[in-house]
Amino acid sequence: MSQDVQTYDLIIVGAGSGNMIPVPEMENWRLAIVEPDKFGGTCLNRGCIPSKMLLYPAELAETAEHAAKLGVHHTLDRVDWQHIVARVWQKIDPIAEAGAAYRQSQPHITVYDQPAHFVEPRVLQTGTHRITADRIVLGAGARPVVPELPGLDTVPYHTSDTVMRLDTQPESILIIGGGYIGAEMASFFGGLGTQVTLVDRGGALIKEEDEEIAQALTNIYKRRFDILLHAQAQHVRSSAGGITVTFDIEGRSHEVTAQTLFFAAGRRPNSDRLNVKAAGLEVDGRGRVRVNAYMETSVPGIYAFGDLASPYQLKHIANAEARLISRQLVGGAKTPMVYDGGPHAIFSHPQVASVGLTERTAQQGGVDHVTATRKYADTAYGWASEDTDSFVKVVADPTTRQLLGAHIIGPQASLLIQPLVQGMKYGQNVDEMAQVIYIHPALTEVVEQALLEL
Repeated sequence: MSQDVQTYDLIIVGAGSGNMIPVPEMENWRLAIVEPDKFGGTCLNRGCIPSKMLLYPAELAETAEHAAKLGVHHTLDRVDWQHIVARVWQKIDPIAEAGAAYRQSQPHITVYDQPAHFVEPRVLQTGTHRITADRIVLGAGARPVVPELPGLDTVPYHTSDTVMRLDTQPESILIIGGGYIGAEMASFFGGLGTQVTLVDRGGALIKEEDEEIAQALTNIYKRRFDILLHAQAQHVRSSAGGITVTFDIEGRSHEVTAQTLFFAAGRRPNSDRLNVKAAGLEVDGRGRVRVNAYMETSVPGIYAFGDLASPYQLKHIANAEARLISRQLVGGAKTPMVYDGGPHAIFSHPQVASVGLTERTAQQGGVDHVTATRKYADTAYGWASEDTDSFVKVVADPTTRQLLGAHIIGPQASLLIQPLVQGMKYGQNVDEMAQVIYIHPALTEVVEQALLEL
């Protein structure tokens, strides 16, 4: 192994949002980008973008059931699984390849395609190469967690890295983990006709969301899928029906058999694979690299962001962090990262969207607050769609009238929450937000009504 150390002006580890770091002001710098996988990171290749491209046809398939309630009767003739899946990867794979090719064509950038880890402070080993720089940006992301279960080594299973590339549609799927990934993939597979069993060790799905929202989605999913709560997986085995997992449910043994086993049991930062301790970097109890408000680590000149360091495993958050780091690297104003309440959405069916404090976090933090809830069914558009499940919940400070949080479950929740995110960002109180003229009879009236109720 060569021990020569190549020196760069900047090293970027991870070409997901890290691929946004190079800007025109760096054209005279010597840059190294380390990406052992595909350019574009988790979001492009095995996360938010392909999952949404798959979820859309699943939503279309489900319209037949709801339409009958409105007097429109039609049936789903067939699902062309190969076409649905191929459409996604024929679009996405060339984008990842083009991203890598573009960076490789730039004379001031060297791309390394082998995994990197620190061997000493500011020195990374990637394949047979050792590279160093005074400035290093770590955006190496996270990976799916697979629990250690007896028998797991004897059966095939999937994680979010692989489940969206299945060649054939499974007749049944067992999803272990009821967070946002499990909820979305249940909608995808179930919407296209796969029998879904969704299991979580807690008392509700998407339990990090506001409790009313989490319980609402759980109740809706109980009508659509087999839901097991308070369930702890004990062991796995092959069986005549496919794969059988035995669970402990509050002291009772329960078996589930499915053709396909999928773990959506969370994600862990890749700090261990980077051997960050060799660089002198600090990590927290979850393995996230510790950073300050400027995304600076405990070692001057080394930054970390995204799933590797941020409490928010969200592409739009990682992009904002990457832009902040890039500005600082080229001498821009040093400003702290502001997360604006961490707005996010779950593209389940129905959608869930959230920003800011939940009622639970407000209570836990001793924050004085009031809440208001309005159902889609209270609006004219809700009457049109016969929607009896969906609602908007808002949390506000009763004294300052500032909106502390907003939570929506229902169609287009990811869009309906955006004006509330904007209002929170720019300091509007709930009364000012409510004074905007809302188009009638658009669905946005449910947001207006929730604000007026406050």
